[in-house]
Amino acid sequence: MNTSQSYTLLLEVLFALAAGLVGCFALMKRMLLASDVLSHLALPGLGLAFLLKINPLAGGAATLFLGTLLVWQLQKKTGLAADASIGVVFAAALAIGAMLTPSEDLVEALFGAAQELSVTGLFLGLAAAAVVILAVLGFKNRLTLTVFSPELAAATGLRVDRLELSFLLIFTLTILIGLRFMGALLSSALIILPAATARQLTNRLSRFMVVSMAVSVLSVLAGSLSNALVFRASTAGPAIVIFSAVLFGLSLFKRAR
Repeated sequence: MNTSQSYTLLLEVLFALAAGLVGCFALMKRMLLASDVLSHLALPGLGLAFLLKINPLAGGAATLFLGTLLVWQLQKKTGLAADASIGVVFAAALAIGAMLTPSEDLVEALFGAAQELSVTGLFLGLAAAAVVILAVLGFKNRLTLTVFSPELAAATGLRVDRLELSFLLIFTLTILIGLRFMGALLSSALIILPAATARQLTNRLSRFMVVSMAVSVLSVLAGSLSNALVFRASTAGPAIVIFSAVLFGLSLFKRAR
């Protein structure tokens, strides 16, 4: 394994920790499927970046965060639920992204690619992952309160709308970290599957978070290793998702006992 591959694996593991943690609160807030839709908001930016020959992550980040702010504003101004707001933005983003992305770059935009990762890229990714993890841990009690009793949270003076925006931005940043190697279609998988697996195995919040992160990291390590040794695809994303899905399937057996 060369230096760039080591950097990539390290960033994948940090992304797995962040995604596993964010997924716990996304599941409790019934936003897991929303994560799949939100990741597609990067597609127009990725397509435009490929057309302009600039860093795809810069384009993906721009439309991801603009789309997230638009979703939040739709919720505030129209009273639409989060899933309805995200669905409206998603439909437009997917159509625009499909039109903008050159056909030769479409697979990379959708599924990611094994690219050389510089030291700067590594540190930016590590910083983003650290922001996600620290923010979720810092907001943990407030997020939990808004999940189980939004009225009580508001009565205590908590700005629920600002907390919702903060969580959406954290959510979006997590997806952005995974775009490089999992693409717009798969970067949300490590938010969805590990959290769903952990939910089958425990009902305690602290254990739920630990198990979700552990499943996410295990999926990344197993998927990356199997892709390097067996599948040899251009990106480890599909193998990572397959292993995560297998772990979810195994968790169902314990639940059934």
